[in-house]
Amino acid sequence: MERDSAAGIARLTFNRPERRNAYDPAMREELGARLDEIAEDDEIKVVVLRGEGGVFSTGADMANAYSWYADGQAPGGTNGVEGDTAKRPRRPSQRRRLSVDRKSFDFYHGYLGYPKVTVAEVRGYALGGGFELALMSDVSVVAADTIVGMPATRLLGPALGTLHMFFYRLGPVLARRLLLTGDTLQASALERDGVFTEVVPDAEVTARADWWARKIARMPADGIVMAKEAFRLVEQLQAYHGEETLSYLIHAYGTNLQFEEGEFNFVKARAKHGTSGAFEQRDAHFELPEP
Repeated sequence: MERDSAAGIARLTFNRPERRNAYDPAMREELGARLDEIAEDDEIKVVVLRGEGGVFSTGADMANAYSWYADGQAPGGTNGVEGDTAKRPRRPSQRRRLSVDRKSFDFYHGYLGYPKVTVAEVRGYALGGGFELALMSDVSVVAADTIVGMPATRLLGPALGTLHMFFYRLGPVLARRLLLTGDTLQASALERDGVFTEVVPDAEVTARADWWARKIARMPADGIVMAKEAFRLVEQLQAYHGEETLSYLIHAYGTNLQFEEGEFNFVKARAKHGTSGAFEQRDAHFELPEP
């Protein structure tokens, strides 16, 4: 974390470039802790969220899809270590899914209602949870060639993410397209839709995000807090009715799918072919040339 008290700006950086800044539970909890720390810092008015290595974030790390729910036990009570009879972790219970997903979405809801202004400096990729954070930020400066979308819907179906926010920020037509197909797009394709504050050449993203942060930091701190609370109340009244319950319920049930013959099963493919192989099979399965 970088903190500039004189300017009233803090900068948080996803720092896992070898995984395109995909985050695991520990990394997201650390981000939440940092945000909580800044929320109580009266000298900071604006938080800039960015990624190391020219990539914002590719969302949750799917190298172990069940790591978010795992209790560390394999079937039969073993730990899944070499030499044990059972090595595969047991399927998470619905109780555990609901508990973990409630905690996960509490983080996103907290970010939506965060008392400081949030500025996303987005480059490279903003996928899954990374895409959600870019959409949730008060100001998003996005490189034109950034790849955005929710490709995880190709793994676990369209019932993922903060659905109300997708429909409210993207509009129903674009939201349905991205969630029902798992398509990814360049940010430049969304420029005319006003999805992001600015879509600019990659080389300009950092400077523009810094400009927005410094411009907004000239506002009075209490005025920012009051405005953010008012914005959240308006969105709750207009678009987010029941979202704080519905989002984690749908996600918990949606990640407990049964797959029919011929449907792509990421978890099964990953166990047999590894994560990279599973992603290759996913892309091949969903590739359909246009007529």
